Amino acid sequence: MVTMLNSGAYVLNGTEIIADDKEAAAKLAAKKGYVPSKEEAKCGTIAYGILKDHNVSGNMEKLQIKFDKLTSHDITFVGIIQTARASGMEKFPIPYVLTNCHNSLCAVGGTINEDDHMFGLTCAKKYGGVYVPPHQAVIHQFAREVLAEGGKMILGSDSHTRYGALGTMAMGEGGPELVKQLLNKTYDINMPQVVGVYLTGAPAAGVGPQDVALAIIGAVFKCGYVNNKVMEFIGDGVANLSADFRIGIDVMTTETTCLSSIWKTDEKIQEFYAIHGRADGYKELNPADVTYYDGMIVVDLSKVKPMIAMPFHPSNAYTIEDVNNNLLDVLADCEEKAKVSFGDKINFSLRDKVRNGKLYVDQGVIAGCAGGGFENICAAADILDGRSTGCDEFTLNVYPASMPVYMELIKNGAAAKLMATGAVLKTAFCGPCFGAGDTPSHNGFSIRHSTRNFPNREGSKIQNGQIASVALMDARSIAATAANKGYLTAATDMDVEYTNPKYHFDGAIYANRVFDSKGVADPNQEIKMGPNIKDWPKMSALPENMILKVVSEIHDPVTTTDELIPSGETSSYRSNPLGLAEFTLSRKDPEYVGKAKAIQVAQKAIEAGECPAEAVEELKPVFKTICRKYRHIDRTNVGVGSTIFAVKPGDGSAREQAASCQKVLGGWANIANAYATKRYRSNLINWGMLPFLIDEGELPFAKDDYLFIPEIKKAVEEKATEIKAYVVKDELQEITLRLGELTDDEREIILKGCLINYNRA
Repeated sequence: MVTMLNSGAYVLNGTEIIADDKEAAAKLAAKKGYVPSKEEAKCGTIAYGILKDHNVSGNMEKLQIKFDKLTSHDITFVGIIQTARASGMEKFPIPYVLTNCHNSLCAVGGTINEDDHMFGLTCAKKYGGVYVPPHQAVIHQFAREVLAEGGKMILGSDSHTRYGALGTMAMGEGGPELVKQLLNKTYDINMPQVVGVYLTGAPAAGVGPQDVALAIIGAVFKCGYVNNKVMEFIGDGVANLSADFRIGIDVMTTETTCLSSIWKTDEKIQEFYAIHGRADGYKELNPADVTYYDGMIVVDLSKVKPMIAMPFHPSNAYTIEDVNNNLLDVLADCEEKAKVSFGDKINFSLRDKVRNGKLYVDQGVIAGCAGGGFENICAAADILDGRSTGCDEFTLNVYPASMPVYMELIKNGAAAKLMATGAVLKTAFCGPCFGAGDTPSHNGFSIRHSTRNFPNREGSKIQNGQIASVALMDARSIAATAANKGYLTAATDMDVEYTNPKYHFDGAIYANRVFDSKGVADPNQEIKMGPNIKDWPKMSALPENMILKVVSEIHDPVTTTDELIPSGETSSYRSNPLGLAEFTLSRKDPEYVGKAKAIQVAQKAIEAGECPAEAVEELKPVFKTICRKYRHIDRTNVGVGSTIFAVKPGDGSAREQAASCQKVLGGWANIANAYATKRYRSNLINWGMLPFLIDEGELPFAKDDYLFIPEIKKAVEEKATEIKAYVVKDELQEITLRLGELTDDEREIILKGCLINYNRA
């Protein structure tokens, strides 16, 4: 299904792959009559052309990107706008769309979710933005329908900001990166490597976009083949996929940990723009006649089978056929993986789901930016037509991704087909993707066409002894499973005649409900501030010297942002920095908040001109040991805070709160062997936290140890990459921390204490 080259590759005319080996030059000369340099051929990627058009640095190795448009949803836009306001923003300088698809359930937390929505609406009026009310569209579907344009770039504060199938290079980042754009600053990165994804063949009937996506994720995630790189989709197989099918693959590229994605475009994408009344948005995009890619993934679409990503990661991918043929072995492997996340806290098993040698699931959900597309739901309706989901435990819920999609499903009869089976259709909502909707019962097993299946993403609470789990599947196989009353079934095992109805977009729905300022700001508009919406607390500049307490130690291979700050009902507090911070690491390390706050007392004492060791008794021997060698250290030149160690933190969501919650609790650093994504590392930096690295191997410190980092401010100012530090025991034990590459602006942000302080300065 999926193969990867061990080297880069040249692609000729977008159709012929020549591996970068010792024979490559001869093959190129024979085919083209000349051998371009690798550097020249790299400029032939679609990605290079778009990045060049948006780079204002004049240096294609050190990019400074200005995006065309921005988009956020209602668990991120309040913090972003509050940060930008505190930094002096007076209007949105580029189109900025505020959708309301996460905190849509306004019964949760009293008035606070709807208060956030009113904040968003009044800010769209005051600063000149677009406001999409709850239940109208999920963030990425609205962007596809209204925002995307060929050759353009969009930055979103959601990790699944991916519109590459439509010819738009889009990136999902933490809120501070959007703040920079709102303040007319740039997105600064090194020129990323570009990996070709060559599609060939055509998928079999019953195979959907999630099947292709999971096959790719399963192949590339663990080896990091595309980590922080751009995936560029090319090949003869692209033409065999509809626009919806391409979109369904594209949105899941986030789960590979790539930076962004882009696809070649053709008449099917041109038709997509025309259907949505935006024919001018189309642009034909193709690689150059000779293009060099830094890696190459080849996907034979004809060999892709219906897939399932078992708990607890999208890369835990199998064919449904393999799961059914090796059921007990696969379930035993899932139980072993669960121990990594849960340890001995909870007994997780799926073996009770096996009846007469078959695996039965409790729930199916088709939803969100991945599953809620028109073609996915129509295919599910065809499979279930005339059948029943049953009157027992199994339930099926379907969330069309936007009201225009819902409207068309009603008009063409697909909605009626689904409802007649016992399935429930609901409005556009991202809740099933992050644990705020359709939470199964304890030990429930849900199959979902959504984006993620991390622990607790379905809404259960391990801290309360609850556990449920999610497997990812395509809408087609979810419908086939529903037709069999929950018995895990591949769609290719069903005899179905797919109707493939044509889509008609009704833009009147948005015209009648979405507020669009047309870019005109109203400075006289008063912003509605609910009682839960709080300003960011004051944050101190980086001290000359630093004492850090290690308040959490995580040895999982990868730590997700969901584990750093849980999703689900906590989303209601994302407008309240201190309120939300109370949930930090609550599922992974319930002791974290108390330990971080206890040591934060020392920093508050310093800021009040008091002695930190008098405020926190356990600091007295720490200062005593430090002062034997560094006699000058006292409250006038030292800061005290907390840090966590994690092997590889930051996989998953772009949410800035994974870092900011640590910061408001006194966190001043993370220490890791590596960072799972560029966006999490950027979040740390933008909140003034040091993204330290330490070599893999034996850890020189443990939870509750103190670290002393002398002259940390000087080290950052002088662009040191290696930092001398000490573990404070009876004696100082020297260790080395690394900072990695930082831009000049990033260093200044850290020195000032956070992006807000930097912008104010």
